[in-house]
Order: sequence, then structure tokens, then C-alpha cells
Amino acid sequence: MKRYILSIIFATFCCMCSFAQFGGGKVAVIDLEYILKNMPMYESANEQVKQISKKWQAEVEQKHEEARVLQKNYQTEVVFLSDDMKKSKEKEILAKEKEANELQRKYFGPDGELFKKKESLMKPIQDEIYIAVKDIADSKGYGLVLDKASTAGVIYFTSKIDISDDVLGKLGYVK
Repeated sequence: MKRYILSIIFATFCCMCSFAQFGGGKVAVIDLEYILKNMPMYESANEQVKQISKKWQAEVEQKHEEARVLQKNYQTEVVFLSDDMKKSKEKEILAKEKEANELQRKYFGPDGELFKKKESLMKPIQDEIYIAVKDIADSKGYGLVLDKASTAGVIYFTSKIDISDDVLGKLGYVK
């Protein structure tokens, strides 16, 4: 498995080198994390996401707590309940647990409200960065711009090719 991964990394590196040498232009690197940390708009959007997440998490926890209370009450009363009443209480507990789980899935699932909110807040920032990177790459002749923060396929880079500060400058954030 290790050999396979190393082979893929080596192949990626070779492709990048070939791209840079044969008509692909120069290669540049950005640090997306660094750029985002220096954008107040990103920090604001991130804070909004955190606040919404806390609010929704509290709602979900409240539903789970309601289910726990019903379960606890059921356990203390079970000896006094008829079979029909037991079934009714059990059904009520299951319904409350299901409600809590559905609310959690609605807010925090893969296509949940939090994902959609985050996407709607971050997409304009990502688009702005993309346009700035594209403009700089076009004006300086870079054929390939990699994100060094992700380290996907980046084996080595020199800080001379890091254009993160140029991107921040283009976005109007002077560091």
C-alpha cells in the first residue's frame, strides 16, 4: 500500500514537472489557510457559522433531553403501567428520539442546513479568491497554482513561488 501511494505521489510530481517544463508556464503556490486567516470577511462568516451551529446544537440537545426524561419517567412508572400504557409510553419515547435524530440530520447531515449555510457564506469568498488567483496567474504567466495548505500532491516548494501575499493584495488586504 505504501508503495502504491508513493508511486502516485511520484507520478503526480512528474506530471507537474512536465507541465511546468513543456508549455504549461510557471508554477506558483498559495497558502489558502493563510489567505483566509487574513480576510476579515472569512472570519465573520466563520463566526456566523459557529453561532448558528451552537443554536441548532442546543435545539437538538433539548430534543434528546426530552427523550431522556421520558425514558427516565417510564422506567420509574413501568411497574404501575398496564401493557397498553407501556406500549403507548414506549411509542412516545421512540417518537421523541426519532424527532431528535431527524432534527440533527436536518441541521448537521451531509446536505443539512449547516452545510448549506456554510456554503452560501463561503462561496462568495472562494469565488473572490479564485478570481484574484486567476488574475495574478494570467498576468505573471503561471500555468499552475497549487495550494500548499492542502499538501495534495505538493512534495516540495520554494517560498519564491508563493503568491499568497499577492492574492491578499489583489483582494485589498495588505499584510
